[in-house]
Amino acid sequence: MPTRRHLLAGAAGLLAAPAVLRTSPAQAAAPSLGPAQPRHYRFPLGAFEVTTILDAGAVIDGPYPIVGQDQQPDVVAGLMRHSLLPEKRFQPGFTPTLVNTGAQLILFDTGNGAEGFVPRPDGGWLAGQLQTAGFAPGQVDLVVLSHAHPDHIGGILEGGTPLFPNARYVMGAAEYAFWAAQDDRLKAPKDSLEHQSAALFQKAVVPLADHLRLITPGEAVAPGITAVAAFGHTPGHLAFHVESQGRQLLIWGDCAHHEVASLAEPGWHALFDMDKEQGAATRRHIYDMAATDRLAVVGYHTSFPSIGFVERRGANGYRWIPVTYQFRV
Repeated sequence: MPTRRHLLAGAAGLLAAPAVLRTSPAQAAAPSLGPAQPRHYRFPLGAFEVTTILDAGAVIDGPYPIVGQDQQPDVVAGLMRHSLLPEKRFQPGFTPTLVNTGAQLILFDTGNGAEGFVPRPDGGWLAGQLQTAGFAPGQVDLVVLSHAHPDHIGGILEGGTPLFPNARYVMGAAEYAFWAAQDDRLKAPKDSLEHQSAALFQKAVVPLADHLRLITPGEAVAPGITAVAAFGHTPGHLAFHVESQGRQLLIWGDCAHHEVASLAEPGWHALFDMDKEQGAATRRHIYDMAATDRLAVVGYHTSFPSIGFVERRGANGYRWIPVTYQFRV
């Protein structure tokens, strides 16, 4: 059996071989193609089938103050450095999710569309990615809206008309009531998130009233899918518990804006939370539930494919564990 000494000696011999045996320097036969990543991810959940779709690929400033608004910037940067991540730039996920129950094709949130946070060409990809993922807009039976921020309702319309011609819609009753108070919402500055959300809500959601069902936490969206209170980010923000044949999934909407910072420090304020303290309380509650019940999670703004699990870390923190092969065995 070759020993380490023999192997090292052989390697030294190759290095000392005559120049005539050496090849010329390698040269690439193909041009650089640039970075690439998948834009949809599919897995079974019991008898259901779940598909996440990437709606945007922008790299933006942050995570401070999007996460850690009440902290000093260097504190958030230090957490990123410790986590081997860039300190002042990140790529959030924007991840609409389709659940095929066998009886219905249900879409959770519609992405940025043409008027969301991330404009085209860097965002608003859902409409173009549906076919690549194997779907047509007319196949969607039900659209469920976690809340009414532009990156969740922006994809309802395409070219001024509903993208999903055969769909019915579901939204939290408290969420609808808040944004429907148009006069109050539109008093906010025109460049504010509140004003932008209210304007898009009037344009995209209100005209769907005849096709819209308003629900409260604990109500079933469809068999096996139940609304969960997740207030704070917006007044009526909802998460959704999905279960089939004993397999469970939590679609938690915007309960995290960064898979490291939001979970490690759930008490830090989030810039886009309308009620900062309620948002923090909701994060603690949702993360504790996910960790205790060992739930798979779709986190809308976590890195694509935006699926993972939650682990307790320390006295008050948590850790996001991205999915690997859990759904393939």
